[in-house]
Formats: sequence, structure tokens, C-alpha cells
Amino acid sequence: MSITGLFLVLFLLFHMSMNLVAVISLEGYDMVCEFLGANWYALVGTAVLAAGAVLHIVFAILLTWQNMRARGPVGYQAPNKTETEWAAKNMFVLGIIVLGFICLHLCNFWAKMQLVEIMGAEPAQGSALIVSLFSKPLYVVLYLIWLTALWFHLTHGFWSALQTIGWNNNLWIPRLKAIACVVATVIACGFAAVPIYFFFFYNA
Repeated sequence: MSITGLFLVLFLLFHMSMNLVAVISLEGYDMVCEFLGANWYALVGTAVLAAGAVLHIVFAILLTWQNMRARGPVGYQAPNKTETEWAAKNMFVLGIIVLGFICLHLCNFWAKMQLVEIMGAEPAQGSALIVSLFSKPLYVVLYLIWLTALWFHLTHGFWSALQTIGWNNNLWIPRLKAIACVVATVIACGFAAVPIYFFFFYNA
């Protein structure tokens, strides 16, 4: 669970950087999309990413089920009020929200680009998809809701993953929690910059 989660964080940082290219240059973004089309290295990367995502989801379901069995009908006794603690108690629900939007995102981008190219047809232009989708208020709102859920998911998941693989002491836990907030904020803001830019400024 921890290793696949950290792997997905690295992918999010890469994908965020790729998306930000569109803000700088739509032509540059199209070049990146073409580079990551149906080439063998892109297909291998996609397969590895898909495997990591599936394993993360499977482990999440198993761990949630085990935790529910261990707690029984009692659940948490004392309500906690901090954001991180709230995220810790709602990781599965946050994960479902994130997964739901990923499926929508795959339908709107991957299915029209790499999948179409794999099937031998002409893929859609990445810049055209971005401009079209992020001109729609509903999609932008859904995107920002997803990023909010992702932010909460990462603020707990990132430091918890590092704790699980060994950084588990009183000195490092506060530092890891702070780093997790920074990483989650960078990812969420980086992704959010793209729909906000194209919705409010590109066609202004």
C-alpha cells in the first residue's frame, strides 16, 4: 500500500508538470502528448502505472475491510478535529472520490488519445481537449472538487506511507506531516492552475 502510493505520488508530480506545459505553450503540450503516445516506452509506462494503481486500490479495499473487522461495530470513540486526523478516518471515501474522477479523466483524455492511437486511429489533439473541457464550468468544478479530495488524501497518505516503510519516530513524524502538506499543496495547486487558467484567462 505504501510503496504503490508513493509511486503514484511520483506519477502525479510528473503529470502535473506535463499539464503545466499547456499553460506555457499549447504547442509544447502537444509535443509532449505526441512523445507519450502509443510508443513502446509510453505503453510500458502506462502498463506499470495501471498495475500500480490497481494494486493500490486492491490493498486499500483489503486494509479497509481488515480495519473494519478489527474495530467491530464500535468504530472511533473520540471525534478528532484536525484535518489530518479527519483525512485518516476518511481515506477510503476520499479514495473513491479520487478514483471516480480518474475514470472520468481517462474517458475524456486517455481514451481519446493513447487508446485511439493504439487502435490505429488518429488521436485527438491534447491542446484542443484541454481548451474544450476547461471551458465548461461543470467540468472545472468537478476537477477542483477532485483536487480537494486528492489534497486531503495526500496529506495523510504521504507521511503515513513513509512512516510505514520505516520513518517512524518522534523526530521525523512532525517533519513528514509538514512535508506531506507541502507535497499535497504543490500537486493540488499545480493541477488546479490549468483549469483555472483556461477557464478564466485563456478566452478572456
